[in-house]
Amino acid sequence: MKHDDANTVHLEGETLGARIRRALTTPAAMPQGDRLKTNLDTDFLKCIAITAMLIDHIGGAFFPQVGIFRWIGRLAFPIFCYCLTVGLLYTRNVKKYLLRLGIFALVSQPFYILAFHPVSRFWENLTNWNIFFTLFLSLLAMAGLKARKWWLFALAFFAVSWWNFDYSGTGIQLMLIFYLCRNRPGLGAALYTLSYIPALWIGWPEDPLCFRVGGLCVDWSVFALLALPLIFCRTHSGVKVNRWFFYVFYPVHLALIALIQNLL
Repeated sequence: MKHDDANTVHLEGETLGARIRRALTTPAAMPQGDRLKTNLDTDFLKCIAITAMLIDHIGGAFFPQVGIFRWIGRLAFPIFCYCLTVGLLYTRNVKKYLLRLGIFALVSQPFYILAFHPVSRFWENLTNWNIFFTLFLSLLAMAGLKARKWWLFALAFFAVSWWNFDYSGTGIQLMLIFYLCRNRPGLGAALYTLSYIPALWIGWPEDPLCFRVGGLCVDWSVFALLALPLIFCRTHSGVKVNRWFFYVFYPVHLALIALIQNLL
C-alpha cells in the first residue's frame, strides 16, 4: 500500500479526515416525533421546580440554619437544566429562547441581591449572579455543542465556571448528561447518580445544612438525587401552564422576598 493510502482511508469517496471534520462541524439532525425517552411532562416538572425553589429561597432568606428548606430546594436546579435540554431539542428558535432567559436574568438581578443581602451591601454583591444567568450560559454552551460551534461551547463553559455564577459549571455538566443520554435513560440516570456520589464525603461538619447519618456528614447537594425519578421516569399529569408564568415568577418572588427583608 502506498504511503498516501496508508494514512488516508476512503469511505464512499470521502476521506476519514473529512468525515471527522464533517462530524465535528455539521449540526446534529433531530428526528421527528419524541426526541427523548425521558420525561416530557415539562410543565409539571417546572411547577415542582419553582415550588422547590420558593421553599429554598424562603429558607435561605428567613431560616438559614434550618436544613429542610434548602434540602427540598436541591430539586429545582437539575429539573430546570433538564427542562432547558428539552427546550433545546424542541424549540424552533434557540436565539429567542436565549433572549428570554437573558432579559429575565437582568430584570431579576437587583431583586436577587436584595432578597439575600441588605441594601447597604447591594453594590458589593452586584456580580453575585442569579441562577437565570447560569441557565443562560448553560443553554448557550449546549446550543454551541448542538450546532458544533465548539468555540461557543468553550467560551460559555469558561465564563460560567470561572466567574461568580450560582452552581458554576454544574448546569452544563447536567445538560450534557440529559442531552447525550436522551435516548438512553438508564445510562443517563446512572451518570446523574454518579455525579452526586462525591456529596457522600465532601460534607463539612460545621455546616448547619449538612445531612448527618450516624457519624457521616453528607453534603446537602445529595438531595438533588430526589429529582432523578421525576426526570427519567415519564409522567402524564396533563398540567399545562403558560410559559411566561415561569419566567415572571422568578423576579416576582424575589421582589417579594426582598420587600419583606428590607422594608417590613
